[in-house]
Amino acid sequence: MHVTMSIKSSLGTLTLVLAMMLGSATSFADKVADKPVASKPAPPPTPKPAKADPVDLNSASKADLVALPGIGDAYADKIIAGRPYAKKDQLLSKKIVPAANYKKFKDLVIAKQAPAPKK
Repeated sequence: MHVTMSIKSSLGTLTLVLAMMLGSATSFADKVADKPVASKPAPPPTPKPAKADPVDLNSASKADLVALPGIGDAYADKIIAGRPYAKKDQLLSKKIVPAANYKKFKDLVIAKQAPAPKK
């Protein structure tokens, strides 16, 4: 009987300790949940870059042409040698640049016409 009382006493003490621990954990969780979560302020929106004027195939410098995606020194030289262009897609029809390269920069270029001579 003494062993049974000892076990009951130990279980009672263990239950009490567990209850206290759970109460502390619950209390801690409640305190943490009540605190507002600190967050970083949102970064200011980055301004969109101003849309650059299109590069004129008929008057652009070699440096301007090389700055286009898909155009290196060799293609820039070929573009300059093939001037003048009536339309920008003549870069394809005259086989100046491959279609894959043309797709990379076609929205960034134009082919301005020289003004008509005055009569």
